[in-house]
Amino acid sequence: MTATVATLGFLPMAVSSSAGAEVQRPLATVVIGGLVSATFLTLFVLPTVYALLYRKDEAPSP
Repeated sequence: MTATVATLGFLPMAVSSSAGAEVQRPLATVVIGGLVSATFLTLFVLPTVYALLYRKDEAPSP
């Protein structure tokens, strides 16, 4: 939820065309991209890697 609010807060800066936007627009784009990619990695990739590395053997022990 925090990343979503931050991303929505940077959207006006990313689409602005006023004076000084040539500096603000790339910065906002990078911040939004970082928030989206970090959220995706945290919610999907990290649990998958953890499950692959630390899975228990399914075979019953004798």
